[in-house]
Amino acid sequence: MINRINFPINELNSMKKYPNELFYIGNTELLKKRKISIVGTRHPINYTKEFTHKLSSSLSSQGFCIVSGAALGVDAIAHNSAGFNNTIAVVANGLDIKYPSMNKNLISNIENQGLVLSAYKEGEKARNYTFVLRNEIVVALGEILVVTQADENSGTLTSIDYALKMGKKVYTLPHRINESLGTQKLIQKGLIEVIYDLNNFIEKISGKKFGHTQKDEILEFCSTNPNYEEAFSKFPNKLFEYELEGKIEIKNGKVYVLWFILFPVFNKIKYPKIPDINEPINIAILSVYEKTLEST
Repeated sequence: MINRINFPINELNSMKKYPNELFYIGNTELLKKRKISIVGTRHPINYTKEFTHKLSSSLSSQGFCIVSGAALGVDAIAHNSAGFNNTIAVVANGLDIKYPSMNKNLISNIENQGLVLSAYKEGEKARNYTFVLRNEIVVALGEILVVTQADENSGTLTSIDYALKMGKKVYTLPHRINESLGTQKLIQKGLIEVIYDLNNFIEKISGKKFGHTQKDEILEFCSTNPNYEEAFSKFPNKLFEYELEGKIEIKNGKVYVLWFILFPVFNKIKYPKIPDINEPINIAILSVYEKTLEST
């Protein structure tokens, strides 16, 4: 059911002009939580997909509600990874329209469990100018803005511009040369900050320790590269979930932990060769490096 917001949302006072009207479907209690906005390209590379997922799910686990724009690519990953019950989608059309159509199931799930917002009445279709206001609302709702990938002349850059004018900090992922050129140039200008260590970033934002002492029995077991049957017999309810989340890969009848799960380790040591994003790696190979960390 579509409803009208009849109470002030303090975060939106940072906008150039407070929206004339706001409509919603879902749980407005999410507006009371600490919120972080995550946006980016509609065509993310694998690296961006993996770390958008990791970032959004980790922040959500620490109590932050994730805000994004329900678009294809980074937005959809951010919403999915946060969990439908802990995400706010701001759309650029009336709430009777599911746009983009490829994300209609995503939007419906957020309506049922999270919150969908719009500044537009029923029947209003998405147009260039409606995306501009949508972007401004997304940015205003979050304490900070994280842009995980943006190319030159990308519409995402307008979101960064809004954030900087609102006095909000903007963060991005480190990318290789010729990737995410939009954020690369802003890094060079000193306008946005880079997340080099996911755990440290989350600790900085949340004010709580994160990740360093957490043990994961399933990942520890899978680091030995067991046979699929053996792993499934031990963790029948979790193995498929871990595969969907991108934590493990099942290949040639064996289970592997993917290297990017250990990303914080790579940030603190000189690793001779960073493997390909989809390359499985045995955690045992990294044990020497982890021991080196403990002694520094």
